[in-house]
Amino acid sequence: MRIETHGQGPALVLIHGWAMHGGLFAPLAQRLGDHHRLFLVDLPGHGASRDTPWSGLAETVAAIAAQVPRDALWLGWSLGGLVALRAALDRHARGLVMLCATPRFTAAGDWPEGVEPAVFTGFARELGSDFAATIDRFLALEAMGSDHLRADLRHLRAHVFDHGEPAPAALQAGLELLLSCDLRAALPGLAVPSLWIAGRRDRLVTAAAMRRAAGLAPRGRFLQIEGGGHAPFLSHADEVAAAIQGFVRADADA
Repeated sequence: MRIETHGQGPALVLIHGWAMHGGLFAPLAQRLGDHHRLFLVDLPGHGASRDTPWSGLAETVAAIAAQVPRDALWLGWSLGGLVALRAALDRHARGLVMLCATPRFTAAGDWPEGVEPAVFTGFARELGSDFAATIDRFLALEAMGSDHLRADLRHLRAHVFDHGEPAPAALQAGLELLLSCDLRAALPGLAVPSLWIAGRRDRLVTAAAMRRAAGLAPRGRFLQIEGGGHAPFLSHADEVAAAIQGFVRADADA
């Protein structure tokens, strides 16, 4: 698995979302590299890790944990949030940042804030018939709602394949994870501090879902980016970086 390392200071692991790669965190990395040693992960089947097969959530967490410091802070965006949360629950992280991510992505009777499962089943169905159009439709959904929708979408389209195209099998496995994973029951046992950063206009992960999830974590804090969509680290990179730095300082002072 490819993990790029940049910067200096306390370790921060950054895990990207579905169909993406670690390089998309560049705007955030530029702002945090003077304060943290950054570990930018390309998940199995994605980017430069395309030839590494996806073998499951627990196995992926273990593989990343073996390559990063034990006292690292883990940040997960979107699908990457499930990886980071699982790592924190398994005591691989000293702290957790959930960026537009929740312990359960799909709606249920007791979780109406989730997205309708048809969103992910639709992507799964369309991948086989038109790979490029499916990825582009997902990028548009990620940018939707942002104050800087056009700029965000241009950036995503320009850089989504910078590390190479993701493997179709890994994309299907990721969609299945988004459809089926539910870590809500484990949240009351989350021992480390957590920061939950939501985009108020996010069309994939609602701010209401993130606020509710943060309330289930004993040391959870919630922050809403008012003009943000699903990728506020692009549109509001200064605000997201400042929130992470404030969270780190508060943890150090605790």
